[in-house]
Amino acid sequence: MKLIIFDWDGTLIDSADRIINCMQQAASDCELPVPGAEAVRNIIGLGLPEVFELLFGGLDDHQEAQMRERYKHYYIDRNETPTEFFPGVIEGLQRLREQDYCLAVATGKSRMGLDRVFEETGLGEMFDHSRCADETRSKPHPLMLEELLQESGVGRERALMVGDTEYDLEMAAKAGVASVGVSYGAHHPDRLQAFRPKLVIDHFSELECWLKGLPD
Repeated sequence: MKLIIFDWDGTLIDSADRIINCMQQAASDCELPVPGAEAVRNIIGLGLPEVFELLFGGLDDHQEAQMRERYKHYYIDRNETPTEFFPGVIEGLQRLREQDYCLAVATGKSRMGLDRVFEETGLGEMFDHSRCADETRSKPHPLMLEELLQESGVGRERALMVGDTEYDLEMAAKAGVASVGVSYGAHHPDRLQAFRPKLVIDHFSELECWLKGLPD
């Protein structure tokens, strides 16, 4: 493997509770049916248009603009729900960089949102490439991965997608890219197994161990 592509929310950082809380508050402000926690957890990783379609059956332009504004307001300005990196992530990414892997992010976040967390966490310099849902097709369409492959110059047979949702792994399967699932994110491991990942890990360090066991 040369290129390792990571999902962000639920794979590297534990942000599910914050996403759920902000989506519920935004829906209440917009006088929309407030979705349950599991319903919101299920859509983590998708772009907002796909989120709104699944949660609310689609919104008109005014409602969508209002929901975007309120969700952004709560997520960035008002919500104090903590978001921490999962155990071993920061150290693991550093070691992968030292081993000359090319690292990338493929996320349902907007470009503004990803750039903001890159700056806040100081981890932006870890990644050579990134794609966001508002720049291309949302997961599980494979275009996000195809663009990262083209940009990096790495063949799909030397690329790996690491994610916590079936949308991540379905995207990888459609792009012809191998995948690794994580068990500690938004979707139950049984849902991930349907897309035949190489393995499903319980701790980030297991990814490093598996990579070390691959033939050169």
